[in-house]
Amino acid sequence: MLSIRLSRVGKTKEPSFRLIVVDKRRDPWGAYLENLGSVNRRGKEKRYELNAERIKYWIGKGAQPSAPVWNLLIDQKIVTGKKRKAHFMHKGDGEKAAAEAKPAEAAPAEAKA
Repeated sequence: MLSIRLSRVGKTKEPSFRLIVVDKRRDPWGAYLENLGSVNRRGKEKRYELNAERIKYWIGKGAQPSAPVWNLLIDQKIVTGKKRKAHFMHKGDGEKAAAEAKPAEAAPAEAKA
């Protein structure tokens, strides 16, 4: 399955991103099928250089945009629809979720006893 995702490029602490088409199972920093544009959100001027025609072509071929890319395409008025929730777990989030899940699992076990 093909996906359209962002690939980070640029210097340390000065990120910019490429919008690429890649197989979903492949590394986003490895080889890709096509570069669809670039995004630079740093500085006063935010630059979005996107090839709308090629993006629509790949979506028509079945490529699935990631949630951040989908939201970016909606903001740039390349596609229409609802925005998607783009949630990424941070380092400590997994531990918090596991700690919250344990008391909920323990309650049914006590009810059985």
